[in-house]
Amino acid sequence: MAHQVVILGGGFGGLYAAQALKHADISLTMVDRRNFHLFQPLLYQVATGSLSPGEIAAPLRSVLSSQPNAKVLLDEAIGIDAAGKKLILADVGPIPYDTLIVATGSRTSYFGNDQWEEFAPGLKTIEDATRMRHKILFAFEEAEREPDMDMRNAWLTFVIVGGGPTGVELAGALGEIANDTMRNEFDNIKPENARILLLDGGERILSNYPESLSDAAVNSLIKLGVRTRNKVRVTGVDADGVTLKTVAGIERIEAKTILWGAGVRASEFGKVLGEAGVPLDHGGRVLVNPDLTAGAHPNIFVVGDLASLLQDGNPLPGVAPSAMQQGKYAAKVIMARLKGQPAPAPFRYFDKGSLAVIGRTAAVAYFEKFGKLMFSGPIAWLLWLFVHLMYIVEFEARVLVFIRWGFNYLTFQRGARLITGIAATMRKPEPPALKPQ
Repeated sequence: MAHQVVILGGGFGGLYAAQALKHADISLTMVDRRNFHLFQPLLYQVATGSLSPGEIAAPLRSVLSSQPNAKVLLDEAIGIDAAGKKLILADVGPIPYDTLIVATGSRTSYFGNDQWEEFAPGLKTIEDATRMRHKILFAFEEAEREPDMDMRNAWLTFVIVGGGPTGVELAGALGEIANDTMRNEFDNIKPENARILLLDGGERILSNYPESLSDAAVNSLIKLGVRTRNKVRVTGVDADGVTLKTVAGIERIEAKTILWGAGVRASEFGKVLGEAGVPLDHGGRVLVNPDLTAGAHPNIFVVGDLASLLQDGNPLPGVAPSAMQQGKYAAKVIMARLKGQPAPAPFRYFDKGSLAVIGRTAAVAYFEKFGKLMFSGPIAWLLWLFVHLMYIVEFEARVLVFIRWGFNYLTFQRGARLITGIAATMRKPEPPALKPQ
């Protein structure tokens, strides 16, 4: 019987592991509770109406259709029998494995304040992105019909929490919407007068980049009408705004639209592995060995955001290239074992560089491994476009995204400005006044 490899999760780590095992003499089962692979780096463009969900998601069955040794199973893992080498699924039940690769990723962290999620959506799933798009577009519509100026200003105030790449890209896209896309579309408001705030608790935004690039990003955001505020900590979030702790004391910002891009935490399956005796770090991620295996379980690999491993004293970054490299490495170890060959050298992440886009022809790029090369502006922007296009899984999606970007660039329009699920958030009409008898 062929060696049974089960991959849990169809994200970057899981998918790249599966593709690297294409020619291996194994039986591979990809398990995911979604039937598609999601290109998460472009989720913010769904949230801001540039792209539609289908343009950044690829059906797993389609992606793996040319791989004879692979099959896809739509289900959710709820447990594991590590001793019996079985993965327990919600619907199908236990399925056996000889080798298990866990690549379940991460989810948004609210730093112990999960109740804030109701008012400040994160950006990890298609549902998150469409909910965020709804909030952004609905805010302008609500401001248009709001007669009270204080309330109107609250609807036109947008607060983005987190000054990392996600927050910066969201803020830049929101600035373009207000200044270009929606200009001259309303009668009672001027979208370009929207107040867009990007909040971060550190000394500067994009703290993992050199300071000069952080400054360049701030200048680009200023041109789009975005104001950055550093060294502030969010202490409260509700339907009407945020409460901050600043160096000057407690501050309240009235805002109807709050977007969260401040942190991530381990997926729920980390707890399942922990209950099976796999060691976890303080954040719930799996402490993996240098070969990405989990604790005392050499037949269980953990890759991507769920894996916790120090390299040169620093944790592996939770970015797509890291997950891709980990997935390929796990496949390499498996193939070496099957062939009776020596184990590969311990995993080592090669950082090819960091890119963040701020807006139209504005981006920053940093390549530490290549002589600390850094630049900003149109060249960084073009490089960002090229890299993201190349990493999209399906060729058809690359073409569609390229055409969409070209249209957006020429016209300033965003073709996916849809407010969905509006019935749940529209104001309920006031009951008719009773006429005197």
